[in-house]
Amino acid sequence: MSEAPVLNLDLPGIRKIKSGKVREIFDLGDRLLFVATDRISAFDCIMPNGIPRKGEVLTQLSHFWFDQTESIVPNHRLAKANDPLPAQLQPFAAQLALRSMIVKKAQPLTIECVVRGYLAGSGWKEYRQQQTVCGIKLPAGLVESSELPEPIFTPATKAESGHDINIPFDEAAELVGAEFAEKARAASLKIYSFARAYARERGIIIADTKFEFGVFDGQLILIDEVMTPDSSRFWPADKYQPCRSQPSFDKQFVRDYLETLDWNKTPPAPALPPEIVAKTQAKYLEAFERLTGRRL
Repeated sequence: MSEAPVLNLDLPGIRKIKSGKVREIFDLGDRLLFVATDRISAFDCIMPNGIPRKGEVLTQLSHFWFDQTESIVPNHRLAKANDPLPAQLQPFAAQLALRSMIVKKAQPLTIECVVRGYLAGSGWKEYRQQQTVCGIKLPAGLVESSELPEPIFTPATKAESGHDINIPFDEAAELVGAEFAEKARAASLKIYSFARAYARERGIIIADTKFEFGVFDGQLILIDEVMTPDSSRFWPADKYQPCRSQPSFDKQFVRDYLETLDWNKTPPAPALPPEIVAKTQAKYLEAFERLTGRRL
């Protein structure tokens, strides 16, 4: 497997309709092709160099979780991890290997569906100020990285640029409709609770995670990526200790490195040094291996 990162991807003759921070999305007519590159972003800036194989981890881990959770909520996949590519994509098989997913054309909900089981990030910041997270009152006396009494659903707006903004559930219901907001909350909490217990047995704490849902044929379905190191906080269980930030298997490691630099967190982002790239890749691959029980 090549160790050169895949930073940009074009498929001649296949129309690209969006290039996100990580994913390239192509139009296949009645379906979409998602391709995860090796780009990595932090503080809403894309780093000039990527993490080799990162896109493979994101795609294959999402396939794994879709397999595990499709009995809880249907998802957008039209092909599973080992299904052959359709004829029109066969010429690009080498480029797409392990990092592509063929999916339904769902209408995405306009909210991020965040579930928190531990107090970290923006949740910890809000709690210190007013003992709430997204307006949800929490017990007094919690510390950084505290496990919450029970997981909470804390939706956020989707920002095309800049940070997503945490919003109360009532506001999320106004944005997407009460029925879909309720269904998204119930599905998010159910998936998170299942995955958290599963991961804990394999030495990983899923502190929080972000789900995306869409509507297809009037039905709520799970879309995008699921419980990857990009969309979640993964902590090694054997090193967990409240009252501090935690070591992680996710891109928090990159954020922590960037915090040591004299950089104002606006483009252009600095290149990541080889040792940070190598350590980040190792963390992503280890998370995949621990969770799935196999090497990528």
